[in-house]
This record gives sequence, structure tokens and C-alpha cells, in this order.
Amino acid sequence: MPEDTPQTVGSSKPSAQPSRTATPKPQNPVPAKSGTGRRVVYSLQQKRVWLVSESDSPLKTFPVWPGTVHPDPGSYKVSFRREQGTGSDGVPIEHAVYFGTNSAFSNAVDGSSPDPNSGLKTGAIRESAADGLALWKFATLDTPVNVVK
Repeated sequence: MPEDTPQTVGSSKPSAQPSRTATPKPQNPVPAKSGTGRRVVYSLQQKRVWLVSESDSPLKTFPVWPGTVHPDPGSYKVSFRREQGTGSDGVPIEHAVYFGTNSAFSNAVDGSSPDPNSGLKTGAIRESAADGLALWKFATLDTPVNVVK
């Protein structure tokens, strides 16, 4: 066939209807009934933390590794902060943010998580160093911490 002769392949109508793309659901949405306004949300079941803005938008979310003593669901406030120290499991920690009676978010300097088989009762809730720094910058004294199931 000469090169200047048009060729017809198939039909001139599109073979598929345009797809309607659904708005994707956020992969890890802030849990329902976790309060309003600027806050830290900690989900016991999801083992995850959200840093939530005043307008209820998640600024950051990340997984955590809890110790053996878990806080009860409820509303707390950041009561104390310690930039460096030693965790209840004897591990050097940084960016410790305390709330409730025996609970604290922190990151281990060596990157380890609490050992659930150690026999120690620890209220440590560990995160990565980068996430620990983000939480440290966000969760100043009296910042609400809402714990959900």
C-alpha cells in the first residue's frame, strides 16, 4: 500500500467510555471521634499517631511501637517533655513527650523498639527518629493527646 494512502483501523468511535475517577480515600484517615482542633491522636489498635492541625487536617501520621502498658482511651494533655534520657527499658531515648500517668512517646537513640518479651512494664510508645522529632516540635506542653481504640 502506498505511504500516502490513509489506513482505517477499527472504528472511529472510542472503544471505552471515559472513566470517572473516584476521589481516593486517605490511606490512614484520622480516626472518627478523636476530638477536634489541634491535637495528637494515638490509636491503640492501629498502632499509629496523627498530628492534627487546628482545622482538623492531618499534618503527619506514622506508625509507632508500643510498650507493654497501654493508656486507657481518653483525653490527656502533654504534661512533661524531656529532650534526652533513659527509657523505662534502660534504652537511651530522645524527644520524650509524656501524657497520662505512665505513657510517653519517644524515639530510641539506637532506633530500637520496646521488647514486648522483656518482662518489663513499659509505657513507652516508640517512633522513628524523624517522627520523634516531628512529634517533639508539635506536642508542646498542654497539647491535647487523644487516645482511641
